[in-house]
Amino acid sequence: MLIQDLSLQKRQFFITLIKKRVKSGTGSSREFLHKRTWTYPVSNLNSIIKQAPFVIVGGVATRLYMPERMTLDINILIKAEDCELVYQNLQNANSKKIGDLSISGSQWQLADNTSLDVLVGDDEWVSEAIYQPNYAPDGLPIIPLPYLILMKLSASRTQDLADISRMLGLAKEKELIKIRQVVEQYLPTAMEDLESLIMLGKLEVEGN
Repeated sequence: MLIQDLSLQKRQFFITLIKKRVKSGTGSSREFLHKRTWTYPVSNLNSIIKQAPFVIVGGVATRLYMPERMTLDINILIKAEDCELVYQNLQNANSKKIGDLSISGSQWQLADNTSLDVLVGDDEWVSEAIYQPNYAPDGLPIIPLPYLILMKLSASRTQDLADISRMLGLAKEKELIKIRQVVEQYLPTAMEDLESLIMLGKLEVEGN
């Protein structure tokens, strides 16, 4: 509960600050804002994790939903029940465990030196997110947008909130409906903040 309260405070502080200073548009062209690329290749996890489902989350996942930003570290989400299978797959691929994360999960170094964070979830929505992936051009499973928004709202770091605002600004109305449904179901205390972030995101995009 304390972590949730802190996340709520950070979201509200960020949104209040941005509302005071926001202006229509970003300076970026409309073509750039709507561009989707997969310029920077990442490790082929499909060839490593073969015995359990997973989805890419974090910065790499945002590439499907907003203009690409440089990040090569990979985060994945798995179900708690699949931990041992995934960890065994990583070991079989000569990956090295670096340590445990402050949240549930662990950090690994792949054989190609890529940093991999394995996030372990047992919330009700985790299975929904993992079994309904979108796919990157290279075939990697990417977490659906509503659940990526949910994760980033829960974390509420400054970069997360900036990502949320831009992705929401670019989302179609059909996507926004699903996002609202997911957040209302699993993080209802964030609904007001979600609407503010949608407004800020649309202001950014539509002003270009």
